[in-house]
Amino acid sequence: MSKKLTLNVDETIIEKAKAYAHQTGRSLYGLVENYLRDFVAREQPNSLIDEKISRLSGKIKLPENFNEEETLRSFLEEKSI
Repeated sequence: MSKKLTLNVDETIIEKAKAYAHQTGRSLYGLVENYLRDFVAREQPNSLIDEKISRLSGKIKLPENFNEEETLRSFLEEKSI
């Protein structure tokens, strides 16, 4: 369901946005709607996994000499065997 929305935006921004929409074959309405859809989606947790990862953040202590690149390389080598 669509609902009308009126916005007051700087004229220069509107003109640039219209030009961009025209160049990309989209409507200004479509650009604004997609921007708002993406913005709202980023503000909400995507899944239970994201919540669990957020709770774990900062809880795992790695050794000071931990080498992320070497660990990743090792993991990928083992996985490909």
